[in-house]
Amino acid sequence: MVDYLLFGLFAATLIGIARYHKHALRIAVGGLCCVLVARLSLTDFHLGHHLGHEWKMLLNLGGLLLGFSLLANFFERSNLPEKLTTVLPGGKLGAFLLLALVALLSSVLDNIAAALIGGSAAITLFRRKVHVGYLAAIVAASNAGGAGSVVGDTTTTMVWLAGVSPLDVLEASIGSLVALLFFGAIASRQQNALQPLVKDTQHDRPVDVGNVAIVAAILGAAIWTNIQFELPAAGVWGAILLGGLLRRPDWKVLPAAATGACFLLSLVLSASMMPVESLPPASPWTALGLGIVSAFFDNIPLTAMAIKQGGYDWGFLTYCVGYGGSMLWFGSSAGVALSGLFPEAKSVKNWLVGGWHVAVGYLLGFFVMLVVLGWHPDGHSHKLPPAAHGAPPAQSSPVR
Repeated sequence: MVDYLLFGLFAATLIGIARYHKHALRIAVGGLCCVLVARLSLTDFHLGHHLGHEWKMLLNLGGLLLGFSLLANFFERSNLPEKLTTVLPGGKLGAFLLLALVALLSSVLDNIAAALIGGSAAITLFRRKVHVGYLAAIVAASNAGGAGSVVGDTTTTMVWLAGVSPLDVLEASIGSLVALLFFGAIASRQQNALQPLVKDTQHDRPVDVGNVAIVAAILGAAIWTNIQFELPAAGVWGAILLGGLLRRPDWKVLPAAATGACFLLSLVLSASMMPVESLPPASPWTALGLGIVSAFFDNIPLTAMAIKQGGYDWGFLTYCVGYGGSMLWFGSSAGVALSGLFPEAKSVKNWLVGGWHVAVGYLLGFFVMLVVLGWHPDGHSHKLPPAAHGAPPAQSSPVR
C-alpha cells in the first residue's frame, strides 16, 4: 500500500507539471516534500544513507546545469553563431545540418552542453523565432548523439564500466541515425516555415578567440575531472573561474539556470526514492518500455537495475534509455537546460504536438534496429562497480 502511495504522489507531481507548467518548480518541490514525508513516516527510509549514495550525481547534475548555462553564453558572445550563417546553407538543409552538428557534438561531449550550444546558435540563426518542434529536435539530437558512445551519456558509461564492449553500445548509433533523419527532416521543415535561417551577409565581427578558448577549456576540464575524480562539475566551475580572468562571465544567466536546476534535481531526488526493486524479464519490449518510462523517471536506477538483471542487448538498451527522455521537455536534463533559453518550450502539450516526430522517430529507430540487427542478449548479468550504484561517472545528463 505504501508503494502505491509513493508512486501516486510521483505521478501526481508529473501530472501537475504537465498541466500547470508555469508553476513547474513549485509543483516539483512540493512533490518532493510529500514523497520525503511519506518515506520517512511510513517506511524505514534513512535520508542520510540515501543522500550518501546520491550526492555525487546531484552535485554533478546541478553544477553542470549551472555551469553549462555560462558556457552557452560564452559561446554566444564568441560570435561563432554568426559565423555559422556564412557556413551553413540556407533553408531546410541548414536547419537540418545544425541538428546533425548537435548530435555529433553530443557523441563526444555532454548532452547538456551540446543542446545549449545548438540552442545558442538557433537564437542567432533564426532570430530567436524557433519552433517548439525544432527545440524538441535539438534535445532529441543531443540525446540520440550520445546513445552509441560510451563517453556520450551517463547510461552508456555505466554499461561500459559494467564490462560491456563499446562496440556493443555502438550499434545504438543505427537507431539514432534513423531517428535523426526522420525527426530532423520534419523539424527542419517546421522551422523553415516559421523562420528560415538568416544569412548575415553584413557580418564582419571577428570571432572572439578568448571566449572560444574558455568554451574549449570548460569542456576539456569537464572530461578530465570526470575521468580522474568522477566530478565533471568541478572541472566546469574551475575552468569558468579561471576563464573569468580572461573574460568576465555573464552572471545574469544563472537565475534562470538555477530555476531549471532546482526543478530537475527535485524530480531526480523524488524518482530516486521510488520503491522500484525489479524490472520485467529482459526483452526487446522491456527495453522499448524503459525508453518511454525514462521520459518520466530517472534513467539511472532503471539502467542500474537492467545491468544487474542482465539478458539485454546493450545497444538496444542504451538507445532506448538515452533517447527516450526526449519525448517530454522535463524528461531530459538537456530539455530542462534548453527550456531555460526558451521558456516557451515548458509545455507538455506544445512539446507533444509540435515535437510528435521525436516520439515517432524513437519507434522507427527501435524497429529498424530490431529488423536489421536483431535482438542478441548477452544472457548474463554484470556486477556494477561501487560508483555506479550511487553516482556513475557522468559524461552527460543523469536523467534523460
